[in-house]
Amino acid sequence: MKVPLSYQATEYDCGPTTMMNAISFLFEREEIPPDVIKYIMLYCLDVYNDKGEIGKKGTSTMAMMFISNWLGQFGKAKDFPIEIAYLTKENVFIGQTSKIVMALQQGGVVVVRLYYGEEHYVLLTGIDNENEWIYLFDPYYREQPFEEEGIELIADAPMQMNRKVPFSYFNQESSEIYALGPKDAREAIILYNKITQKTAESTIEYFI
Repeated sequence: MKVPLSYQATEYDCGPTTMMNAISFLFEREEIPPDVIKYIMLYCLDVYNDKGEIGKKGTSTMAMMFISNWLGQFGKAKDFPIEIAYLTKENVFIGQTSKIVMALQQGGVVVVRLYYGEEHYVLLTGIDNENEWIYLFDPYYREQPFEEEGIELIADAPMQMNRKVPFSYFNQESSEIYALGPKDAREAIILYNKITQKTAESTIEYFI
């Protein structure tokens, strides 16, 4: 049984919450080993603020890289059918040759770091057939509609998404909402359930 995706409980835990949402999206509740949840929380929330308080600056890129590698090795050792790809810099973009777009078309999900006032992790879960919108689950709870043109709140798909965002927002190298930001600082983690992953041949689409 699949379960609804989760919102972060504090101002800081978007990283581990989004990683756990990726697992919940891809696997049935009965399929998820408790070790996966344990170690996601153990290795995230590692950044100190300027007062020396751990966790109050969220999760570092180093921690996200580490948990990605750990999940990949855990999958191999425990026969857990997960596949991980860690992307950085110019490989993180939305476009015709994007590994992110291909992953979404193949039934994968993408944990991506972008801007939502400050650096923030969200889960990309799908793409529309016209290649105009990205569907995502943002763990930061919000009730008010967006002022920004084209961004929509989605309230009736709790196991899949809570936002619908036009492609145009993501590739910006600024700190505008949902921008991926400067190319040198970009980060994304592609995750697949190897059992449900679609083949590349069956999902090839072309951008107009």
